[in-house]
Amino acid sequence: MAANLPGPAPAALPMPPGWPARIRALAAGELTPVVPRPAATVVLLRDGEAGPQAYLLRRRSSMAFAAGMYAYPGGGVDPRDAEASPGWAGPSPEVWATRLGVDPATAQAVVCAAVRETFEEAGVLLAGPDPHSIAPARDWTAERAALEAHELSFADFCREQGLVLRSDLLGGWARWVTPAFEERRYDTWFFVAALPPGQRAARDVGEADRVAWLSPAEAVRGYGEGRYGMLPPTVSVLRELLPVRTARQALEVAAARTLTPVLGEAELRGDRMTVRWSGYEELTIDGHYPEEGPADDPR
Repeated sequence: MAANLPGPAPAALPMPPGWPARIRALAAGELTPVVPRPAATVVLLRDGEAGPQAYLLRRRSSMAFAAGMYAYPGGGVDPRDAEASPGWAGPSPEVWATRLGVDPATAQAVVCAAVRETFEEAGVLLAGPDPHSIAPARDWTAERAALEAHELSFADFCREQGLVLRSDLLGGWARWVTPAFEERRYDTWFFVAALPPGQRAARDVGEADRVAWLSPAEAVRGYGEGRYGMLPPTVSVLRELLPVRTARQALEVAAARTLTPVLGEAELRGDRMTVRWSGYEELTIDGHYPEEGPADDPR
């Protein structure tokens, strides 16, 4: 587990300001948990002089979810990702269904969302004209904008461009579910992928005010020092990548990983609150939060 890996230990996590009130409401039966929305995110890796680097986006402060946090390209599943199948190369949706622990339609949607979001947000296209090649680099600005605006489905995009989705370029890494007390909840599958030769990741991203290529060690150290804000799954995946020496090795390691869902759970005892993620004890948030006070004000 992440707690056993080498590297700097993260700093103590603060309790986000909206959590105490919602944790109390859930414990009192006054809050109905939101149904998690299926989502996918991709840790895009490239090989640097000292080892792999991950592509991270700092989400704009105006974003409704994880504002100001560093994250990987990703987002929610588009219903059309399940309804229309793009040209496909690599492990089939049926194979991915077994890997992800879902039905084939959901597996197709999740894998499609992973490739689509990587293209929309990072400009990196994990697809090619045939099962053995990658689409050449070009200006895809208009197509990315149409996908982001939901004017074009990814299946239609692939069909129009004569491309097949390369599911073999993805490795399933982890699955995290947003805690029940959160206002916005996601059931998110994390994938790893190597930056294809000849492609470059976008430097300007609409939902981000900064992009950075960081080694896992640098990112984890910056998180521990308070320079890089990250949600628990983001920093945990980076810690798990610390022993990896190349992007290709990350894909090899991914093949042997289990994708058991990780869910944060809250415990309330008087004014003391504890939030734990099973298997990730280093992320535990624990403290006293009186019923009145600024820490209890919902966002």
